[in-house]
Amino acid sequence: MAFNELNTVEHYIIQQLAGLNLNSRHWAEDKPAYGYEWQYQPASAIGRGVNEVLVEPELRAALIRLNPDIAQNPAFADEVIYKLRAILISVNQVGLVRANEEFAKWLTGEKTMPFGPNNRHVPVRLIAFEPEQAGLNRYVVTNQYRVHHHETKIPDIVLLINGIPVVVGEAKTPIRPSVSWLDGAHEIHSIYENAVPQLFVPNILSFATEGKEFYYGSVRCPLEFWSPWRLEEARSDLIKQLGLGQVGDELSNLLHPRRLLDILQNFTLYSTDKKKRRIKVVCRYQQYEGANKIVERVREGRVKKGLIWHFQGSGKSLLMVFAAQKLRKTPELKSPTVIILVDRTDLDTQISGTFNAADVPNVQPTESIGELHDLLEKDTRKILISTIHKFRDARADMNARDNIIVLVDEAHRTQEGDLGRKMRAALPNAFLFGLTGTPVNKADKNTFWAFGSEEDEKGYLSRYTFQDSLRDKATLPLHFEPRLVDVHVDKATIDKLFKELKDDAALTDDEADALSKKAAQMSAFLKSPERVRQIVEDIVKHFREKVMPHGFKAMIVTPDRFACVQYKEELDKHFVTEASRVVISTSANDDFDFKQKWATDKAQQEKITDEFNDPNSPLKFIIVTAKLLTGFDAPILQTMYLDKSLKDHTLLQAICRANRLFPNKTFGRIVDYFGVFDDAAAALQFDDEMVKKVVSNLQELRDKLPQAMQDCLKHFVGVDRTLVGFEGLEAAQNAIRTDEQKDAFAVDYKYLTKIWESLSPDDVLNPYQADYKWLSQVYESVKPTADNIGKLLWFRLGAQTTKLIHENIHVGGIDDLEEFILDADVIDDLFKNPNSKKVKQLEKELIRRWNKHAGNPNFKALSERLEDLRDKAEKGLISSIEFIKELCKLAKETLQAEKEVEPISNQKSATTALTELFLELKTDETPAVVERIVRDIDQIVKVVRFDGWQTTASGEREVQKSLRQALLKYSLHKDQPLFERAYGYIKEYY
Repeated sequence: MAFNELNTVEHYIIQQLAGLNLNSRHWAEDKPAYGYEWQYQPASAIGRGVNEVLVEPELRAALIRLNPDIAQNPAFADEVIYKLRAILISVNQVGLVRANEEFAKWLTGEKTMPFGPNNRHVPVRLIAFEPEQAGLNRYVVTNQYRVHHHETKIPDIVLLINGIPVVVGEAKTPIRPSVSWLDGAHEIHSIYENAVPQLFVPNILSFATEGKEFYYGSVRCPLEFWSPWRLEEARSDLIKQLGLGQVGDELSNLLHPRRLLDILQNFTLYSTDKKKRRIKVVCRYQQYEGANKIVERVREGRVKKGLIWHFQGSGKSLLMVFAAQKLRKTPELKSPTVIILVDRTDLDTQISGTFNAADVPNVQPTESIGELHDLLEKDTRKILISTIHKFRDARADMNARDNIIVLVDEAHRTQEGDLGRKMRAALPNAFLFGLTGTPVNKADKNTFWAFGSEEDEKGYLSRYTFQDSLRDKATLPLHFEPRLVDVHVDKATIDKLFKELKDDAALTDDEADALSKKAAQMSAFLKSPERVRQIVEDIVKHFREKVMPHGFKAMIVTPDRFACVQYKEELDKHFVTEASRVVISTSANDDFDFKQKWATDKAQQEKITDEFNDPNSPLKFIIVTAKLLTGFDAPILQTMYLDKSLKDHTLLQAICRANRLFPNKTFGRIVDYFGVFDDAAAALQFDDEMVKKVVSNLQELRDKLPQAMQDCLKHFVGVDRTLVGFEGLEAAQNAIRTDEQKDAFAVDYKYLTKIWESLSPDDVLNPYQADYKWLSQVYESVKPTADNIGKLLWFRLGAQTTKLIHENIHVGGIDDLEEFILDADVIDDLFKNPNSKKVKQLEKELIRRWNKHAGNPNFKALSERLEDLRDKAEKGLISSIEFIKELCKLAKETLQAEKEVEPISNQKSATTALTELFLELKTDETPAVVERIVRDIDQIVKVVRFDGWQTTASGEREVQKSLRQALLKYSLHKDQPLFERAYGYIKEYY
């Protein structure tokens, strides 16, 4: 007998579901009893006409079995069937999704009829959902189910519950390589749903398989969003509970009656997309398992926390919706309160939007701290959406119910600390579940403590990895295109011009050194106009060749807000202005014109993102630096042009903006002008074994906490820590007056801080909270400032210095390096073969340079420092792709080392700065004796100043009075602008 579609895949499906081998002549002799099992019936044995979708005799019998009021008056069953027929007919007017949504309300028992005493409305049950009532439903699997509507079609497999067709399946042959499950899915989606739409009005889901792969989808679901169904290894206990035994077949698991009813009742949503179209969403398997594990843990009540890691872009927001929905519907939880907790406004908007679009009942966003506290104190039983910061002033034991469940989105360190403890104190008996889209690495120990349970394998209640999401096509692979910007520095010209600048401004060596180092910050190189112009030209060429022809869009990520404007202005030379938009926030210190032109409020941002998601809009690029790197879902975004340093989970969250599914999109692309590929791979590398040890290791830190606190407090013996104001701070500072005492305190405080941050938000910290806050304030008050260069000096000369650099940095071109595909194999290879020699060479060079500065430092020209970095790249000390990144890192570290060796002389800087001021403002009426004026001011101010005078009203008053006296001698006391600028210099340098 030849192999064909019927006797292989189609009969195999029936054998898996009903236990009957239709290839045997005697299959009819072995019929399993009803229960939680499918019973096979040939289509010819089912009592219905070809024009009928419902098996009305079966449905009428079920209505009588399941509804006591209908059992007393069976004629009521015909009234229900009449209404169901009307929904089937309405599909031609309202569309398939809306008809399916209306029918689902009947299937889930949401509809009522006046069948009770005195015409009282009572719920009508078409299906029994309770496990103990399994035998009341009848589960039938059939094949070759002929249906006629616009045309006659014959689906391969149909599953009926109580005479209602709830699943349609298409089987394809496994022996023709040109045929796959996609052919079956296409037949259902594009042919059956249009030719016989009434058949799909009661549909829970449809499936397709060729015996090799198995995929399912909901009505009107595009084929690229059909999903596989997987079995998690640790799920055998649940499978046994369902009576399936050790079944490794995804089809049998998904299509088990209990699973289908759970999906129908708790894991189906009807939402509205960006185009205001109604869509049906059925869970993916990772959402089903993750949400059910949360519900099961709450039901058990034994362990009150759990950590869920589902990779970025794999549907974590919907997981939260499904979990919240099922928790609220679970009767034994007695109407719980579910709190969806986020830590950023944009995510708050995204999560709220997901809940609102899906019409989830009883959702309550909280607009303020007071509103959240009021809702909790009033014992509100709803789904509350809030942020961690709204627990800031929460009192302890605000609500002690044990059926409060908190789902914390993006559960990283920022969610914890003092706010985390405040939340736990306010809700002492709540369940706490942390959800994250990126792997939690070793540095995030407190995240594991806060949410991870010792009994969970590898520290996670549920885990869906990067590799899992790629395998299941839940997200798309990310392709990296490193494109190195070739930067050349004109050493000779910079030497000459910087020396001229130093001489013209009468800078001391120390001031020139500080100024040049500040100018050497990364932004001076990244924002060089020539570099930006070259990159934009490269972006334009790349976009027109690789992105635009396919109908996709792009995001440009720049170093800062001002770079966003640079990129926009350059891009406007190549595209119409409507083709790109800048999305940034502005600060109070920004120029008025800058704020007027570029500030983006919440409403504008929503309008821009909606336009960006519209394939027909002219907007092709969004230009950002911080906004929209998280919580922004734009499937049409295919390419990210990245020119900014990002780290760890922030980097992963950003690049995963490009991995969302979209029609005809096969991958997301990161065009990397900065060199983040290694960091992206490193962010995905984490140690499962380390995770298991975290909880036990934290106990060691708990044991060390009391002694660490005592070691810090011993520096302040006899100091009254209850004393507030300047008296208390002065007493604390007097206890560590010398540099040696400050250094000893700093060592102990930093050790305490490491323990504190690792343990937070552990309740063990609560008794030490007041002392730790006091110690932290004292430490900040004596900590050296990070930058000793005067701000006024930079404001005056910084623009000239930056211009000097920009004019003498030349971009030779952009090297298009080999494209990397960020998948599991690449990541594994990268970390199995680290180039440790390169790292050691770089460390040795840094040490050598620090040692050279250990003595009395001389001014080191800006160009020489830049040349050092260039030499390192050329010698292989750092890779070419890391060149620009290392410029910033090395400059910062070297600057810090030099400051620690020998601070800049404040006295020398002060007199020089004042001299420069008077020379700058000198006029014909101004006395020529500038040096004498500066000397008089210097001497008289030194007499009246004292440490910390700038922070007291009396100190400022005395210094202002002395400055007036010094200027009076030269008849300059009435020149208010001169007085204000001179006083500013004194406040800065004295």
